[in-house]
Amino acid sequence: MKFILLPLAVAGLCVAGCGDSSKPGTTANSVSNAVTAPVGYLGAVVEAKKHAEKVLDVSYINQAIQLYQVSEGRLPKDLQELVPNYIGKLPEAPFGYKIVYDAAAGTVKAVKQ
Repeated sequence: MKFILLPLAVAGLCVAGCGDSSKPGTTANSVSNAVTAPVGYLGAVVEAKKHAEKVLDVSYINQAIQLYQVSEGRLPKDLQELVPNYIGKLPEAPFGYKIVYDAAAGTVKAVKQ
């Protein structure tokens, strides 16, 4: 029984290995993806960190603006009015961004420079 299964298994592997391997770029893409994967991953981590910092800074400032408006009955003229009663200090914008305050609407955005 074992002698019959062994040749069948070898034949099956030979047939499975015989395929159309002339597809352009399949080997090169898998190699280049394996080589560039760490670089792509690190780039994605850095971008995610920047995005998270930007979102946290803006939401933190917007919450302080809302608290200021409830307490004072008006929107602040600039973000310095929030310091030190509503926020300890103004956060720094992530590298490549700046924090923009619209006094008429009372909103803060982090925009690319």
